[in-house]
Amino acid sequence: MIQYREFNPEVLYTDDPIIKVSQEDIEYLKQRSQKNPRKRIRLCAHPDVNDQLHEMLIIHTRETYVRPHKHINKSESFHIIEGECDVILFNEEGEMTEVISMGTFQSGKRFYYRLSNPHYHTLLIKSDFLVFHETTKGPFNRNETVFASWSPSEEDTKEVDKFIQFLTNIEVDYNDKQKRR
Repeated sequence: MIQYREFNPEVLYTDDPIIKVSQEDIEYLKQRSQKNPRKRIRLCAHPDVNDQLHEMLIIHTRETYVRPHKHINKSESFHIIEGECDVILFNEEGEMTEVISMGTFQSGKRFYYRLSNPHYHTLLIKSDFLVFHETTKGPFNRNETVFASWSPSEEDTKEVDKFIQFLTNIEVDYNDKQKRR
C-alpha cells in the first residue's frame, strides 16, 4: 500500500522517491472519496503546492460536482484510467462549445486531452467512479482558478442539481446537433 501524508481529507501527498500505485491503492482511494463531503480525493505525486509540476491521481464519484472553471496562465492534461465522463467546454457567456466524451483506452473513446488555453470547463461523470491522471503547472495559486459566475457554487446543492440536469439536457441537444451536421 502506498504511504502518504494527509494535507486534508481530499488531498494526500506521497514522499516516496519512486511512486508506485497499484489497483489496491486505487480501491482504497475510491473508498475514501465516498467519505468526503465533495465525493473526491487526489493523490499528489509532487512533493507540495510549490512544486513547478503538479501530477495527481484524482478520483471523483458520480456525485462529484466540478464547478465550471478556467485556469489562468496554465495548461492541464487529463488521462482517464477508469470510468467515463464528458468534458464540457464553454465560452465566456456560458454557452456550451464542445463536449469531449471520454473513457479508458479500451472504451474506444478519447482517453486523453490537454487544455492549453483558459476555457471554462466541467465534468459530467458517467460512471460510479472516475479515476484520472492530471498534470498541470505549479505552484498552486487559488487566484489562477476562475469559477464561472453563471454556474452555481458547490454549497448551493439545489441549484447544483438543477444545473447538472440542465447540462445533461443541453448536452443531449448539443450532441444531437453535432450528429446531424
